[in-house]
Amino acid sequence: MADGRGQYGRERMRGSISSGHPQRPPFDARGGQPPSVRVGVPPQGPAYTTQEKRPSWTQAQSGGGGPSAGPSSSGVTAPAEGSRNPSAGPSTSREQQPGVSGLQGRTFRNPMHRLMADTMKTRCPSHESKHGTTGQPLTLQSNYFKLLKRVDWTLFQYTLEFVPSCSSPRLMQSLVNEHKKILGGFVFDGANLFTGCKLSNDEMVLQSVHDRTGDRYELHIQRVNAVDMVGETGIQVLNLILRRAMNGLNLQLVGRNLYDAAAKIPIRDYHIELWPGYITSIRQHEADVLVCCEIAHKTMRMETCYDILRECQRHDRNFKDAFHKAVLGCVVLTGYNNKTYTIHDVSFETTPESTFDTKNGKISFLEYYRNKYNIRIRDAYQPMLLSRAKKKDARSGDSELMALVPELCQMTGLTDSMRSDFKMMRAMADHTRLNPDRRIERLETFNRRLQTSNDSQEVLRMWKMQLDKRLVEVTGRLLPQEMIFFSTVSTGVQAGENADWTSHFRENPMFATVRLSRWYLVVPGRCQREANDFLGCMIKAARGMKFEISNCEIVPMQDDSPNTYVRTLDSIINKDPQMIMCVVSNNKSDRYTAIKKKCCVDRAIPTQVMVQKTITPKTGNVRTLMSVATKVVIQMNCKLGGVPWKVKIPLNGLMTIGFDVCHDSKDKSRSFGAMVATLDHDNRGTPKFFSTVSHHSSGEEISTYLPLNTIKAINEYRREFGELPKRIIFYRDGVSEGQLQYIMEHEVRSLVDKLGQLYKSAGIKQDVLLTFFIVNKRINTRFFDHRLNPRPGTVVDDVITLPQRTDFYLVSQSVKQGTVSPTAYNIVYDSSNLKIDHLQMLSYKQCHLYYNWSGTTRVPAVCQYAHKLSCLVGQYLHQSPSNLLEKKLYFL
Repeated sequence: MADGRGQYGRERMRGSISSGHPQRPPFDARGGQPPSVRVGVPPQGPAYTTQEKRPSWTQAQSGGGGPSAGPSSSGVTAPAEGSRNPSAGPSTSREQQPGVSGLQGRTFRNPMHRLMADTMKTRCPSHESKHGTTGQPLTLQSNYFKLLKRVDWTLFQYTLEFVPSCSSPRLMQSLVNEHKKILGGFVFDGANLFTGCKLSNDEMVLQSVHDRTGDRYELHIQRVNAVDMVGETGIQVLNLILRRAMNGLNLQLVGRNLYDAAAKIPIRDYHIELWPGYITSIRQHEADVLVCCEIAHKTMRMETCYDILRECQRHDRNFKDAFHKAVLGCVVLTGYNNKTYTIHDVSFETTPESTFDTKNGKISFLEYYRNKYNIRIRDAYQPMLLSRAKKKDARSGDSELMALVPELCQMTGLTDSMRSDFKMMRAMADHTRLNPDRRIERLETFNRRLQTSNDSQEVLRMWKMQLDKRLVEVTGRLLPQEMIFFSTVSTGVQAGENADWTSHFRENPMFATVRLSRWYLVVPGRCQREANDFLGCMIKAARGMKFEISNCEIVPMQDDSPNTYVRTLDSIINKDPQMIMCVVSNNKSDRYTAIKKKCCVDRAIPTQVMVQKTITPKTGNVRTLMSVATKVVIQMNCKLGGVPWKVKIPLNGLMTIGFDVCHDSKDKSRSFGAMVATLDHDNRGTPKFFSTVSHHSSGEEISTYLPLNTIKAINEYRREFGELPKRIIFYRDGVSEGQLQYIMEHEVRSLVDKLGQLYKSAGIKQDVLLTFFIVNKRINTRFFDHRLNPRPGTVVDDVITLPQRTDFYLVSQSVKQGTVSPTAYNIVYDSSNLKIDHLQMLSYKQCHLYYNWSGTTRVPAVCQYAHKLSCLVGQYLHQSPSNLLEKKLYFL
């Protein structure tokens, strides 16, 4: 529903870098037909590599090291002498002047894969058992395979350094492979060498020769320690061994995951293809080492950046700006090395004929690709794409800016216009949204391929590893259905098997309503007929739910430009309305932004924005809009402070908090943290709401604001009910595995200290009854109930959970297509004295209270509210809303 409008794509940043060859004819000045390029198929060449990195691009420097007066013909540089790593200059944005001097390249030694730190231990001492008992027992399957042979051998860990330094992963691996007889069975991750037997010396130097160039390298090996295979380092080594075994399946590495290019699925009507692949990981779970395997898909477009360039030239007068907009921020795949890059800029002054410096002198891009990959670039005058190196690549010596040839860059992912194409997304969903039975079949096929591939089995036998052929079985429980209450005197209705109670609104009122008497409908003249018909449906739907809506004043407009909306809203706001509804002709984000900024930042008026298409009956029958009108009426009541329904939560004095973060779509260095709290003083009363947003700059600690905003919510609770909340349940979303330690050491500790001070100052001596959840919905775990989706309310807290944590999985929602995704809950702090059963049931109850949908959500309602609020601010407002709106759900 979301204000009756879809999600808009984020604006891409635009920039420009000037350098290159002014003597070359401009790209658009050449006559004749462009050279033919096969759509979506970059030229292929031998997959051998040298010690050279990707050619880089940098601003030319004038003598004396100062800024140059202008670009020079040698603005493209190559690997620095000695290290053979390219030197790179910083990107110059459109606002900066060209000619800023570049930074000299430096060589950094860094492993390709960092070993995982120990799994963060968050097991709550207060919980004797992490396993609940409430609910109907279930036997489920999960997308895990057990490691049958327990790994009882010991690995020896060594550091390995190359002299001279080497930054090519393939070259490093080949140089180490020359010494298999000395090293025996080994795993090498780019910096660390793990062997199955102890080497003859703790320190040794081996000699290797590049088989193509004849360059000599020294491999300096030094023993670190022995690796216990039950520890995290040992588990990470098992992941490396599994990845090596998967190489026998002829999969292709794209980004971090492996995809089967041979099994690609073409969708020719939309010029895209899907590459099926796998995401795997090994981890120590409750009793066994398990391999998690999830099905993934990579969307590849059957066109190169060069194809897009030619299209822009044919159809756009200012084709350079059009090409900028089309490719900036996109991720491309280069077929010659199977790597992905994000495009950050385009240089029309630099072409494949431009040269850069190497150890053996200057060389052009044309010669570089011909010599290294046996690739002939067809168009020598096309502009070059510029990609800023990823942090891990920059640390290993890659230049800051890397130059890419559009002809060799295959587009990946989907554009905003593609995502808005319902037919195309439906065609993709037929292949990507796998039902449980199809997903199980694909997982079993993967296991069977791994078991029958000679190369894969050779690796597994060498390391004495064996996978079970069956999916892991887990014991789960089905929690009881929740009762949905529409009034304090009703007996309630059951949420139903699919946890959807939409139909019950036809004969039930809303739990609490606010009379809407002063409101306005702003509508462009061409949308007035549809708006009038929809208004009648709204009043009829509201009457059935005992929501009093008076006839609004309709304010017509001559056009639908953002400025016209702002002027119209200015004149209406002076009349002190309760709410303003705006009808817009389409999904243009600038118009929506103007409306929301005027009513959420400049003034504090709840608004409802409706797209003309949403309120237009598809068959011409107005009665078909009753379902949409019902949802909009519920939404409007919430924005005024009403409550549509409740569930029974047998805890008085409860405050539930959700927190999430969204990056600013215009400035990636900024983000907005939104916190939404539900205040429940009495289970029979009407809950209150409080929300606040904090702006965070790059590097600024969230732990500074999170406790302060929590104190604001507690003070609001005290103003409403005259006392402090007895119990606080905090759901923290948007946390990755790597951030968990920071959350524990800073956010949770700071929050507990602040709450302790507040409650102590209020004369309360006992510890704060606080439970802090980390909620994670971006996980690869899936469950299957007899080859079907588990029902809403399914809880799993054993077998695949982690022994170091008090964690569980909850399937709270029902899906009609594909496989349902559970949500992972990790209790990192708990002083509530509640049983694990109570915490699981409480989390499930919270998933019933998101008022934008009359069904359950994947995360607790306060998390979903926080997500909606942070996205509104991060994508449209770009500043904190008015404090006068903090008691209402104005962001629905």
